Amino acid sequence: MSFSLNRATIIGNITRDPEPRTTTSGQQVVSFGVATSRRWKDKQSGELKEMTEFHNCVAWARLAQTVTTYCRKGSKVYVEGRLQTRSWDDPTGVKKYRTEIISDNVILLDRKGEGPAATAAAPAGPADQAAQPAPAPSEDEINIEDIPF
Repeated sequence: MSFSLNRATIIGNITRDPEPRTTTSGQQVVSFGVATSRRWKDKQSGELKEMTEFHNCVAWARLAQTVTTYCRKGSKVYVEGRLQTRSWDDPTGVKKYRTEIISDNVILLDRKGEGPAATAAAPAGPADQAAQPAPAPSEDEINIEDIPF
């Protein structure tokens, strides 16, 4: 028996306000982008380097409503889902491809009252309680940038 897994998990910042729409069958869907960054110290020069990746994300149904209501450009989010690549022909006949994370779970990581989403007028509810941030790290915890590999 063979086993396969299609899973994507990212934490990053939303790059543009979510773009909600409704399909012809009435299903709600929202598209949004998330940027993730990686930092490392160059071994030869000792210089701190950074690389950013941009991810296309899609959420459907009730999750689409939640993302549209609570997320804004700049919001820090945790996104979990599966990768899917779709293709289409543009008006000139050229085949185009787009790989997206089809979201199963999106958690807003901004602290209550902080970040871009705090300025959006949204009623408090169970979603606010589920997205409570982790406590601030103490001084004796390991900083990820101090790890040599």
